[in-house]
Amino acid sequence: MTNPLPEKAADTTAEQPWPVRVLSLKISDYVDRMSQLWVEGQVVQFSPRGSTAYLTLRDPDVDMSLSVSVPMNAVSAMAVPLTQGARVVLQAKPTFWTKRGTLQLEARQIRPVGIGDLLARVEILKRTLAAEGLFDADRKRPIPFLPHTVGLITGRSSAAEKDVVENARRRWPAVRFAIREVAVQGAGAVTEVVAALRELDADRTVDVIVIARGGGALEELLPFSNEAMVRAVAEARTPVISAIGHDVDQPLLDLVADWRASTPTDAGKKVVPDAHLERSTVAGARDRLRGAMDRRIESERRGLRALVSRPVMADPVALVRARRDEIAHLRSRASTRVEARLHRAADQVEHLRRQVVALSPQSTLERGYAVVQHRDGRVVMDPGDAGIGELLRVRVARGDFSVRPVDPGTADDPASTGTTPPARRRTATSTTRKPAAAKPADPGAPATTTASKSTTTRKRASKTAAAAKSADAPRRTRAPKAAS
Repeated sequence: MTNPLPEKAADTTAEQPWPVRVLSLKISDYVDRMSQLWVEGQVVQFSPRGSTAYLTLRDPDVDMSLSVSVPMNAVSAMAVPLTQGARVVLQAKPTFWTKRGTLQLEARQIRPVGIGDLLARVEILKRTLAAEGLFDADRKRPIPFLPHTVGLITGRSSAAEKDVVENARRRWPAVRFAIREVAVQGAGAVTEVVAALRELDADRTVDVIVIARGGGALEELLPFSNEAMVRAVAEARTPVISAIGHDVDQPLLDLVADWRASTPTDAGKKVVPDAHLERSTVAGARDRLRGAMDRRIESERRGLRALVSRPVMADPVALVRARRDEIAHLRSRASTRVEARLHRAADQVEHLRRQVVALSPQSTLERGYAVVQHRDGRVVMDPGDAGIGELLRVRVARGDFSVRPVDPGTADDPASTGTTPPARRRTATSTTRKPAAAKPADPGAPATTTASKSTTTRKRASKTAAAAKSADAPRRTRAPKAAS
């Protein structure tokens, strides 16, 4: 007993496959359930046989086709005779022939597509593409002045090819072409033109592409208003020239192309420059340049002659001599001014040096003044600041020495008592006799002196105090000498 076949295609396996008859019947059942529909296409083959006509209906945009059978009475009822290449719309029912495994359409009615309908569809497509910006002027690419190679897409052995090539070579004999011969009408026109366009666009040696076709009926020019072709031209990187040769109804290719030629002959003239005209232009430019150079040279020659004829040119050295004397004079003035300024600066420096020397503490000491300091370095500013018997240091111009102040009352007669009187502090208000530091004594003698020497000491102490106030000498840091 054999296993039952799977009901669905998804249930089939390598162990339980469908036979071909089952698959064919399944497809036939599915197609039979489809309803009738209206289909539009282009007739590429037409073969009447008895009461039935067989034709191949092809999509005008892509390479797809279906076989169609239509009763001859429906074909005879058409307003215009059915011919190959005609655009038709028909009502048909899809059928699947299980023996041959082919799908075809069984038509009930067939009608030609009217020109008005075609133009309306082209107009709708035109508005759609314009809204996308495919026809904008800022998208147009400039045509090269002298292309290396011209790509030409045209019909096989067509007059358009001859017009473009001959007119271009008549203007520029060295021009080179890359020609692609394609169908320019019928069902395969769009596919072949787009393929040739993409091939030439990929060739880097091709600088411009010309799509050329001679004039024809409006239906024959419909491929050049096809959306696929228009978009292919818009996507191309190479500039495209449209030369369809039909001025009454402008195909959409003219709108999307970078430049529109009215005829293939016009395209041949546009694609390359006129060699004769360019030679004339170059010759004219050369003549103008030569004339301008001659005029400039003559003008400079006249100017040179005028300069040479001047009196000063009779003795050119006079110009140098005058400048030389002027430079010597300026150099002398500069040297004199620099020396005077240096002398003034030296005098100022000397004056400042003398002021510094005169105001220095050492200069004050050189004039006989002295500075009296306590042992801790403080300057004695008033007689009352020095205690009786305090060891003081006296700084003079050539060094320093130590002294001890004595009481003025006992200094005149030290032998009256035979003893040293007790220490008594003096005040700064004393006006009779101002005590001062004693005169430097002999290192071997005592610090206390006689009355006559004390008077001399007081005078010197007064000078020392005055010198200390005026000079404001810095304090000494080294230790004072010990009194003998």
